Amino acid sequence: MGFTIGDVLLVAMPVVILVAVIWALTAAFKPRNSGLSDAERYQRELAARSAAHQAAQVQAATAARARIDASTRPSQNAQQQSQQDSQSRAALRAQAGAGPGVGQAGYNGPILPNGQLNPQFALQLQGMVRSGQKIQAIKLLRQTTHSDLLTAKNYIDRL
Repeated sequence: MGFTIGDVLLVAMPVVILVAVIWALTAAFKPRNSGLSDAERYQRELAARSAAHQAAQVQAATAARARIDASTRPSQNAQQQSQQDSQSRAALRAQAGAGPGVGQAGYNGPILPNGQLNPQFALQLQGMVRSGQKIQAIKLLRQTTHSDLLTAKNYIDRL
């Protein structure tokens, strides 16, 4: 009794069709990709790592600031600041000499109505710089004009 090609095909063909149908069903019901490309996934992972790194740096900086604040006594800092302020005021009064000073007649204040510095105040700052009190001059300029540190430093450097 021999098998013919027809008999083999009769048995093999339904098996091949059954395997193809099972494969098609598994492919159809297989969970799909979320639709993100590799580049998008990488960008999201990078953003998450960056945010975590920044949060860690902020936390470390906050902890360091807390340690510094805990180690310094606020009353001592306030006392030093008031001493420096009084020294800078005394230096200004000494340098002003015979010219009108703050609270005296003829003094218009450090900033003129047109937004420029009072020439008397500029001369006081220039005198402080020449006498080696550059940092005090920058502090005084910042306090009176409410300018930022870089602007005040650049102005004092040009005197």
